[in-house]
Order: sequence, then C-alpha cells, then structure tokens
Amino acid sequence: MTRIPCQLYLISPLDVGGDFPNRLTEALDAGPVAAFQFRVKGLEQHEAARLAEPLQAICAARDVAFIVNDDVALAKRLGADGVHLGQDDGDPREARRELGPNAQIGVTCHASRHMAMEAGEAGADYVAFGAFYPTTTKTVEHQAEPEILEWWQGMFELPCVAIGGITVENARALVDAGADFLAVSGGVWAHPDGPAAAVLAFSALLKDQPAG
Repeated sequence: MTRIPCQLYLISPLDVGGDFPNRLTEALDAGPVAAFQFRVKGLEQHEAARLAEPLQAICAARDVAFIVNDDVALAKRLGADGVHLGQDDGDPREARRELGPNAQIGVTCHASRHMAMEAGEAGADYVAFGAFYPTTTKTVEHQAEPEILEWWQGMFELPCVAIGGITVENARALVDAGADFLAVSGGVWAHPDGPAAAVLAFSALLKDQPAG
C-alpha cells in the first residue's frame, strides 16, 4: 500500500477570541493544512459556538477539516467535519450515531497500543499518540516514543496522529517513524516569527518526504 505523505493538523490555542481569526487565516494561507481542531475549555456551548463559527467558515473556505475537541454535542450543533475524543469524552460508536457516517472521529490513545486497537475496532477514523515531547498546552501524563508510530504503520491502515510539543525542529523523527499527521499547537501559534512562518517551515519539512 502506498503511504500518503504526512500532513499538518493544527490545534487551536485555548484563547480563540480577539485577533485569532486573522491569525488562523494567515496560518492556513501560508501552506497546506489538512485539519484544524477547535479546542476550548470551560465555556458553555452557546459561547463556544459563537467563537467557533467564524473559524469554521475560514476553514471551510480553504477546504480544511474543522474538528471539535471533546464535545460531540457542539460538533453536531456546528455541523463540524468531526470530533476528537479523549479517553473520558465518550465512545466513538456513540459519536458516530450522533454525527453520522461521514464525520471524522479521532481518539486520543496516549502511548497505549491496546487503546489504539480498541479505538480502531470502535470505528475511529484516526488514532492519536502522544505526548512525544514536553508541552505547555496541557499536563503531560503519558510519554510516547516514535517506535509506537512505526508499530502502528506496520500493523494497521488506519491513520495515526502524533501530538505533544511538536515543533519544526523536532518533527522529523515523527515523520520518519510513520506519523500520518502532525498535530501542532504551540509550535505554530507561539512561533517567534508568527503562525504563517511556522506553517511555511512545516510545509518545507513535509515536502521533503520519501515516496511511500
């Protein structure tokens, strides 16, 4: 089977107000991005939807999948392209019933082969492994090693996402190990030269891949 080259998957910062829509536009216009995950915490659904809608429109105009983190009800309300579930955020089968056959459903699997296989059996569209590197986005309780990506690629066709502290400087090992997507937050939004420069740098890195 020919492997599709690794692609970039952006995760929002927790603060998506203010000028963030402009920053997202800059990032998406700087290079190819496969998906954008809307990740906010502690907001009631109406407020979350208000913040999500302009970002969803920016993604739709650029054919970038809009994925909601953790919240199946919000994903359904928005008509999002999919939902990303943590281990405590519900069952992929139930999310599928709620969101329909075309929704993209991802599942966090930390560093667990067992969780990943269970997610695949439950109908997930992708599994996410991590954190691979230290990150300030969330507390790291599970440390993953690149070899889990190699193992997954050798056993399964379902795409795998690498997440956790990924930057342009440290991403190459994950691409080489078999990540189908690099899920990046701080490595883009906190880049010293801005999000557009970060996406441009990731694009150059991801262009330099051997044919699968």
